[in-house]
Amino acid sequence: MPKEANGVETVSTGVDRALQIISTMASHGEPDMGISQLARETGMSKAVVHRIVRTLVARDFFSYDDGSQRYGLGSGALVVGLAALERMNVPEIAASYLQRVVEETHETATLSARIGHHRTYVRQQLSPREIHMSIRIGSQFPLYRGASSLAILGALDDDEVHSILDEGTAAEPAIDTARVLDQVAEVRERGYAYSRGERQLGAASVACAIRLADGSVWGSASVCGPADRFTPEAVADYSGRIHSAAASISQDIGFRGDIY
Repeated sequence: MPKEANGVETVSTGVDRALQIISTMASHGEPDMGISQLARETGMSKAVVHRIVRTLVARDFFSYDDGSQRYGLGSGALVVGLAALERMNVPEIAASYLQRVVEETHETATLSARIGHHRTYVRQQLSPREIHMSIRIGSQFPLYRGASSLAILGALDDDEVHSILDEGTAAEPAIDTARVLDQVAEVRERGYAYSRGERQLGAASVACAIRLADGSVWGSASVCGPADRFTPEAVADYSGRIHSAAASISQDIGFRGDIY
């Protein structure tokens, strides 16, 4: 009996170490790593890391470059990652986090998906208050107007932001691109987007981007309601709550890091 327990414990420890190495490789900023670096960042001995990594290479989970003597994620990891991504239902994953925001703020919480240079509302959890915001699921908006849009825009790189604005001004010459760029800078500095009466008169919203495992922007989450209830104190409180919700959703779909 003790032997069996020890065997189970040994297998469990080996799996845990392998997963730790895989996670370290996946979250590392560079595309490849050496044995010494992996050992240092995981706290394991080089001998243990080398043994596990050799198995991962044999299973095509890691690749190995003879020239640099460094390891990277292999085709096996890609297959698993793509399979997990295909099975993810982001609106369902987000539902409990949005509901918690509603319970904490008593305002409506929404989820928007980025589709090209636009965003589309895909889910909402309504405020329990008699007077509240309600959005139409499926409605589409440009990425340069309103907090949910600006939250996405602020998480994109500068080249993509300018490309979106160039396309927008071609369709709407009246767009104040300098103002939008200032708003983008504010989003990145504060870690959330805020709008008041920008897209809809009498409405206010606080929003934060949601990222996928590869760092790309999936969309955004927001808390919205009548503007007169969005006092400076409320905005300060709501921004932390929606940022926490967006970060949790992002983590659940594989992202590791800071949203902005």
